[in-house]
Amino acid sequence: MFKSGITILSVLLLVSFNAYSQEKNVVIENCHVDGVKAQVKCGKLSVPENYNKIDGEQISINFVVLPAIDDSDKKTPLMFLAGGPGQAAAELASGLRQVFNEVRKTRDLILVDQRGTGESHPLQCEESLEQNPYEITPEEFSEQDIKDCLASFSGDLSQYNSENAIRDFDAVRVALGHKQINIYGGSYGTRAGLVYMRMFPNALRSVVLDSVGPIEVPIGLFGQSSARSFNLLVENCQKELSCQKAYPELKQEFTALVARLVKAPAQVSIAHPRLGTTTKFVISKAKLLGTLRMQLYSVATRSLVPLVIHQAYLGNYMPLAGLVAQSEGGQGIYLGLLFNITCNEDYPRISATDFEQDADNDFGGGDSHFGFKMVCPIWPQYRPSEEFYQTVTADIPTLILSGDLDPVTPPSNGDYSAKSLPNNHHIVVENAAHTVAMSTCASDIINEFLTSLKPKELDESCLDDVPNESFMTNLNGGILSDEIFNSEILSEEKNNLDISIKAQAGQK
Repeated sequence: MFKSGITILSVLLLVSFNAYSQEKNVVIENCHVDGVKAQVKCGKLSVPENYNKIDGEQISINFVVLPAIDDSDKKTPLMFLAGGPGQAAAELASGLRQVFNEVRKTRDLILVDQRGTGESHPLQCEESLEQNPYEITPEEFSEQDIKDCLASFSGDLSQYNSENAIRDFDAVRVALGHKQINIYGGSYGTRAGLVYMRMFPNALRSVVLDSVGPIEVPIGLFGQSSARSFNLLVENCQKELSCQKAYPELKQEFTALVARLVKAPAQVSIAHPRLGTTTKFVISKAKLLGTLRMQLYSVATRSLVPLVIHQAYLGNYMPLAGLVAQSEGGQGIYLGLLFNITCNEDYPRISATDFEQDADNDFGGGDSHFGFKMVCPIWPQYRPSEEFYQTVTADIPTLILSGDLDPVTPPSNGDYSAKSLPNNHHIVVENAAHTVAMSTCASDIINEFLTSLKPKELDESCLDDVPNESFMTNLNGGILSDEIFNSEILSEEKNNLDISIKAQAGQK
């Protein structure tokens, strides 16, 4: 059975490997990446697939460095730990360059594709990306799909775990010649960040945990938190006069719509949201709930939810189809790594009682459990050491961010880490959802924190200006028109407003 606790031997092996990697196993060159006009640096670092077998199979870890605009002070860089699990950090370079613009003025931003993602030995279920999102429903997902996905992978899956990912990240730090780094983790990236704090505390100057997935809370129980987020949306709609007037029976319409789809999926012919061609659109309960849950991650997309529900209740599924269009080509998640980590590090810790209690909600019931329950009994097993699950208590300056509207990592998650970390400050933003820094001025607060290292003495006043939720109230005015729903503009607007939408398939 796979054990990944840090022993004296493994520490010595890692030290010797890091020294070797810095000298011989890293290649860095000037390059360009999608969405960034300026020249950046791209790197490849060869690391052992199994860190207990340094001379064994090697894999290549891909990373991108967005250089500081002014590096004269040689400030400690910021490493971004991506979400999911299953996001490839380098693929988010364009959006992160904008989000962390203040940070980049004086610090490099380091983006590492976690092993199993991007160009770091990707574990992707390619056939899932080719499926027609309009016709197929989540209920059609089968055991054979899982087996076909597994058959396409190479390598020892037990080595594609959170602890080895952190060993890779720290090897990149050493290869780049940094004594210390700052890290920002969003969503699952906070879990990775906490593991980093436990394994290599001396390598970290400061830590930002945004939308926390604490060690103590298994990934996969999203029923209660999604219902909480949805009910806050309904409450906020009723507080806004225009939304209350447009959708006075929103919750009842949602309940009736779900009940209708439980009896039988709806099937309609629509104009393809991007191509304009006639397309069959099948709407099942799971497709509706999954699509709506995705919108709850971002304040920008939450604004569409009341209209989508109301129109679907009336029989007009075009607005819903516009949202489903966003799933074409996947959600930016490498599903193989998502399941490899969650099925081994989280699923075994969830009891039948836990699932039952999480399913006791008025949004999706146990709908969010379906994928885990189907995949995990089939997935190859490894098990982390008990040390992996220990509460992290590292004395490192830490800023914790939570959005009160978050459907998967609510503020109560952040409280776990706030209780155990001795030098932290937990900020809860009332009108923010998932990954607070991606859509608020919290990114500027992070920049101040990286300079001062005083989490309890930050200027948070800009967060007072984060507006209340506002909602689209009709197809002909409001926030977006019906024509926009039927075009590529919706996709462009959503991606520009909140890049975190790509991270939601897993952890979110």
